[in-house]
Amino acid sequence: MDRNTFTGLFLIMIVLAGSFYFFGPSQTEINKEKERIAADSLKKVAAATKTTAPAIAAAKPAVDSATLSGPFGGSIAGTVQTTVLENENLKLTLTNKGGKILSVEVKGQKTYDGKPVILFDGDQNKFGLKMNIGGKEVNTNDLYFAATKTGNLVSMRANYLGDKYIEYTYDLKPKSNNVAFNINLNGLNQVIQTDSIALNWETTLLEQEKSGKKEKEHAAPFYKYVNETPDHLSIAKDETEELKKGKIEWFSFKQQFFSAVLLPKVAFESGKLGITVLTQPGEIKRYSADMKMHFGQLATQNYAMDFYFGTNKFDVLKAQGHEIEKQVDMGYWPLKYINRFVVLPVFKFLEGFGWNYGLIILILTILLKVAMSPLTYKSYISMAKMRILKPEMDVIKAKVGDDNPTLLQQEYLKLYKQVGVNPLGGCLPMLLQLPFVMAFFFFFPNLFELRGESFLWMKDLSTYDDFIKFGFTIPFIGDHLSLMCVLMTISTLIYTYFNNQISGATGQMKYIGYIMPVVFLGVLNSYPSGLNYYYFLANMLTFAQQFLIKNMVDDEKIHRTLQENKTKPVETKKKSKFQSRLDDYMRQQQQTQIQSKKNK
Repeated sequence: MDRNTFTGLFLIMIVLAGSFYFFGPSQTEINKEKERIAADSLKKVAAATKTTAPAIAAAKPAVDSATLSGPFGGSIAGTVQTTVLENENLKLTLTNKGGKILSVEVKGQKTYDGKPVILFDGDQNKFGLKMNIGGKEVNTNDLYFAATKTGNLVSMRANYLGDKYIEYTYDLKPKSNNVAFNINLNGLNQVIQTDSIALNWETTLLEQEKSGKKEKEHAAPFYKYVNETPDHLSIAKDETEELKKGKIEWFSFKQQFFSAVLLPKVAFESGKLGITVLTQPGEIKRYSADMKMHFGQLATQNYAMDFYFGTNKFDVLKAQGHEIEKQVDMGYWPLKYINRFVVLPVFKFLEGFGWNYGLIILILTILLKVAMSPLTYKSYISMAKMRILKPEMDVIKAKVGDDNPTLLQQEYLKLYKQVGVNPLGGCLPMLLQLPFVMAFFFFFPNLFELRGESFLWMKDLSTYDDFIKFGFTIPFIGDHLSLMCVLMTISTLIYTYFNNQISGATGQMKYIGYIMPVVFLGVLNSYPSGLNYYYFLANMLTFAQQFLIKNMVDDEKIHRTLQENKTKPVETKKKSKFQSRLDDYMRQQQQTQIQSKKNK
């Protein structure tokens, strides 16, 4: 290419670029053209939809006459219809699709935001029999039943052929939370060749409480083998468990304060339970159950059961029998025995007076403190003795030094034996009280009676009081601050300060006690306000006890007694087993140190 040709082509490119720039459409015109094209496309799609919709509907396969006249032909297709069973306690909505309970409302109870308590609802609830008929699995959840209502009894029937049918009956008695449920199989022994059928129940339990996170921590499927203690699946993760260790007496879909329980008259042969933790708003967990039932090849086979839909109130569940009340978490051994046989009876007794539950917790705390007062007194006296001995212990430490801790401990033990002091005397009474303190940690979060009950600024004693709402989440604290938890923390810090004054704690021990209350602030901030209220009251009553004991105890008298003990012959003092073991341990440590020095 010569220079003239190249120059001509270059000039033509400049002219074309300039024409595109100066004579091309503006950005506004381009945008308008895009909007016009998009509008035309939408019109074409709408027209195409109108044209093809009838064709698609027409293309939908219809149930042929052979299928309709065959097994379960009249139950394969139908129109969904509902029937309501209702009494003073429950409102059940039954559907002919599957012949099942579609939804359950527990009357007289409200969710935290004031709506009716609906345990489960909608198509997410599946319930039916799985049977092998003609080599194929038939699930009655997919069949349409014919409903007949007589009073508070509803019959759901799906015809197989001729006089062969499946019938469910639901009977709701007045003022009851129980629904009598019967499965009647008539003539199906001619078509079911297996010796068992399966009962399948799947449902999504809905959120009822203020804290969905805490509600999930108390929700799990429970089950009980015959002659064994009830057990449950994981509360923290998805899990599926095969139940093959024995016959199953009952199983339940438990939430924090409500349960759906199925109790067969004849125990299930075996089964499988599953749980899935859900993250969708308003939903807690999804439960599934497949229970194997024996099929005896009888012309008429009947399976009788009972549903329980209602609260997890301990005495209500206990009245159901079968140890269903044990699904209410009362803590580990021995805490569950303290809660069940001590705390709960006293609480129910106080409840009989009709007082506000805040007042009941106050009286309960006072009674507990009075019962524990002898231990509190012994603990105070023991700590006072150690405080009075501290100057003498400091003298010993100055003489021995810190280089030989074993020798220092031996000298301390000699002093303890001379004055008759047990260094653990202040700890043992506190340890004996600890199970009662821990028992309430399980008692209040699972106590249905506190649900919805208010006291002072606390609207619901069964959940946290978000006195301050942040609008955002702070690590370790959460999105709120509970005023009762703050008061409990402050009172614990004050208690720690005065306790250090009594015991004469120094060094690291003096400051360790201040760390735990701060930790508990983060842990208990989302726990029920009733629990924090109890801990706050316990601290305040402890202050009062120590004030009274301090006025009753004369430190000078204790000091004189300790000095008098020094003058008594050591042989007359009986050595405790603890002191004997401690002496042996100290001697072994001293010998080890001496041997180490020789080896060096």
